[in-house]
Amino acid sequence: MNKILKYFIILIGLNSCISRSEVDLIIHNAVIFTVDENFSMAEAMAIQGDSILEIGPEHEILNKYSSSTIIDAKKKFIYPGLIDAHSHFMGYAKNLDQLNLVGIESQNALINAVKKKVETSNSDWILGRGWDQTNWEEQIYPTNEWCDNLFPDKFIFLKRIDGHAALVSNNLLELAGIDENTEIEGGKILRSDGKCTGILIDNAIDTIQSLIPEIEAIQLSNLLKKAQMNCFEVGLTSVCDAGLDKADVEMLQEMSEKNELKLRLYIMLNPTDENFESYLSNGPIQNEQISITSFKFYCDGALGSRGALLNAPYADVQEEDYHGLLLSNEDNLKKWASELYLSGFQMNTHAIGDGANRLMLHIYANELKGVNDKRWRIEHAQVVNSSDLQYFQDYTIIPSVQPTHATSDMNWAIDRLGENRIETAYAFKSLKNQNGLIAFGTDFPVEEINPLYTLLAATKRTDTSGNPEGGYQIKESLSFEESLRAMTIWAAIANFEENVKGSLEVGKKADFVIFNKNLEHLDAHNLDDYSVEMTYLNGKEVYKKNQ
Repeated sequence: MNKILKYFIILIGLNSCISRSEVDLIIHNAVIFTVDENFSMAEAMAIQGDSILEIGPEHEILNKYSSSTIIDAKKKFIYPGLIDAHSHFMGYAKNLDQLNLVGIESQNALINAVKKKVETSNSDWILGRGWDQTNWEEQIYPTNEWCDNLFPDKFIFLKRIDGHAALVSNNLLELAGIDENTEIEGGKILRSDGKCTGILIDNAIDTIQSLIPEIEAIQLSNLLKKAQMNCFEVGLTSVCDAGLDKADVEMLQEMSEKNELKLRLYIMLNPTDENFESYLSNGPIQNEQISITSFKFYCDGALGSRGALLNAPYADVQEEDYHGLLLSNEDNLKKWASELYLSGFQMNTHAIGDGANRLMLHIYANELKGVNDKRWRIEHAQVVNSSDLQYFQDYTIIPSVQPTHATSDMNWAIDRLGENRIETAYAFKSLKNQNGLIAFGTDFPVEEINPLYTLLAATKRTDTSGNPEGGYQIKESLSFEESLRAMTIWAAIANFEENVKGSLEVGKKADFVIFNKNLEHLDAHNLDDYSVEMTYLNGKEVYKKNQ
């Protein structure tokens, strides 16, 4: 061989060895959706510690870095770790030990489910959640007379799927001091012939809720670990828990410090005196795993249980002037808005009906004055009058919505709202257009935990069976890129966390998920073909399929 040519070959080899830096992990031969500003694609990533060191073309990364751990993705599809912008993680964990009533098709089926639970439980309490009378043939609320007849010694508490209504046994009503004469502000006690039917709505549930025995710490810890693994299995690396009391927050913090919980958590604090005293004066708490920067308020209830506050009366209620429920005193909402503005905490408010949205948008506007970076949020923003949409833009308010609510509610929402108002319901595209962003969540356990259902409902506007053909109010659908951003970087922005997560960029945490197929082609007909292969958090594997 020519001596000069041999010299150059040796020199190139030496330079290659010298220039290749050792890193903790290399992933290559992948199709990577970075979800950066330009929605760039990449083929490989070098990860050092818990962060992305470099991301780019295949040979550029392999020529520049070496590692003892190299993953050949085999052309699989990599996305930033998915973020659920509105869920109830703690509640979901607790529900894992309760009676699951999702999909129950009638009151008789509900009774049979309780019978089976009683046979396998030694507890005096039968707790469950998930029934939905809108899916029943007669679409009327269940009643509780069977509780006394069949299970006189059991306290029965069964929440509706949305958590805004509950079926309660008479002995539990008596324990709470609720009778046919009881009235509760912001709540409703349904009666028939002057007697309580066992159905409580919104604030009327709170008295019962406080009587339920707490889950033992060890049991709750195990349930939280199971809930965390369920999140990793569907590609979630971050969740927003929409409303927690101090004791639950402290337990999550303790488990995080022990590394028992790795999931990133954005926590909204319930507006309790204890939370105000403990957190408000000290200011927001934010680290790489747990963010406590907001308080969650309830303006109204849910549309399914007719607790959502509407500007005009419900279309399907005989009471001529029934508009729904205002769950929080308006003066208190104004006072809290003023206090939060000065404290630096976000104000995040549950507002479903157009009446609730109008009220909260006006309250926000009075404090925010104009364009700002407070990132106050409206949670759900389910029915917004078209004349109120501009408030989101004028006062930089972030809509935090759950696309699957549209496809879950579509068969009956028109009954509640009528033909005119339904046109301004679940208007996700219109909301996104106000500020150029929107945050997506599921509201689990109200809806399924799987974020692919969110993606399907946002882009195709169908349920998992592909109904309705052509999509529900398809003009309000979002593109794949918009929807993916809403589940990653836009959700991170809504949490003040865009510098840490939400996209795969240099310096950000190495939170990512590997899917077997390209999510861009997802639809109801191929939904079952999609699965998470691996989930990574901080550059470490936290889930692997079939492991």
